[in-house]
Amino acid sequence: MAAMSRRSMLKGAVQLALGTAVLGVGGLVYARSVEPEWIEVTRQRVVLPRLAAAFRGYRLVQLSDIHMDHWMTRDRLAGVVRLVNAQQADLVALTGDYVTHGYRRQHANLVSGLGALRAPDGVVGVLGNHDHWSSAEIARRALRDSGAIELSNRAHRIRRGDAVLHVAGVDDYWTGHARLEAVLGQLPAEGAAILLAHEPDFADISAPSARFDLQISGHSHGGQVRLPLLGAPVLPPYGQKYPMGLYHVGSMLQYTNRGVGMLSPRVRLNCRPEITVYTLETA
Repeated sequence: MAAMSRRSMLKGAVQLALGTAVLGVGGLVYARSVEPEWIEVTRQRVVLPRLAAAFRGYRLVQLSDIHMDHWMTRDRLAGVVRLVNAQQADLVALTGDYVTHGYRRQHANLVSGLGALRAPDGVVGVLGNHDHWSSAEIARRALRDSGAIELSNRAHRIRRGDAVLHVAGVDDYWTGHARLEAVLGQLPAEGAAILLAHEPDFADISAPSARFDLQISGHSHGGQVRLPLLGAPVLPPYGQKYPMGLYHVGSMLQYTNRGVGMLSPRVRLNCRPEITVYTLETA
């Protein structure tokens, strides 16, 4: 029901956008065929106060909201993965919504794409709301079959000698599966920690713990359609306060990636798809 409501609202926003901010058939062609293919590689240098010197310059690449469907085909995902691999990540982080619906039909295509991701420290990921609405069981299997490490309510350690970087994740908040206390119980008191959380507004829950230096999220798609001066007419629940880009939430940094896939109607206007490259720096 929530997915259908958001889809209906987005259709209305698209009609408004195309009627007021885009001129003629050319604008519709651009929103449907040009911008959705025009992936932006966003580069963020982020200072993590607790980062060990051994991780200075560490490169984390985020891929979010793939939404496998008849538009995000196996070939299109393969092109996205090639672009991710070109960033030479130390670690690739996936922040949910791997399909829109129909995991049984998309499992092989998703595994083929994600299995081609390459990074020395591997691939980690969490689930999003669409993964739970479709089939969390098959979503988890797809991550496992592609060689990724699922971090739903788990913490993972990356080592450089005696130095440790903690990368943790919560399961989807909207569907009621996030267990932050379980994650905090797995983290020691010291060392830099990065949290993967599908919904960006979860930052209001994670930041007060003062344990995470950075939260990375997706979910909102940036709104897909952004009007001049007005911004996004439609944003999903838990993606409204921090819809795109970098924010400071208490002592924690929060970054919301616009994703590479789309919901129907499959258009983007003033809101290009995104791959985010984070270069970690010490204070």
